[in-house]
Amino acid sequence: MDILYILSYVLMGAGVAFMLFGVVGLFKYNRFFPRILVASKIDTVGVLTLIAGVALRHGFSFFTGKLLLIVIVMLVLNPLVAHILARSAYLSGFEMETSEEEEEQD
Repeated sequence: MDILYILSYVLMGAGVAFMLFGVVGLFKYNRFFPRILVASKIDTVGVLTLIAGVALRHGFSFFTGKLLLIVIVMLVLNPLVAHILARSAYLSGFEMETSEEEEEQD
C-alpha cells in the first residue's frame, strides 16, 4: 500500500477517536457552557480530521475540491455558531453556577 493510503486511514481513525472522546466529554460535563465548548470541538477537530483523511484517500479530484469547500465553511461557521449560542445564553440570563455550587457537587 502507498504511504498516503496509510496516512489517510490514520487521519480518519484519529477523527473518529476525537469524536468519540468528545461524546464522552459531553456526558462528563453537566453544565451548558462546558458542553457547548466540547460540542464545538467535536465538530471542528473531529470532522475536519476525518475530512482530511478522506481527501488524502481520494487524491486530487473534483471530489476533493468539494471537501475543501466544506472545510472552509466549517472553519468559518462552527466557531461562529458556538459563540452565538453561548453569547445568547449569557445575555438571556442563563444561570451559571458559582464556585460554591461547583464545590458542593464534587
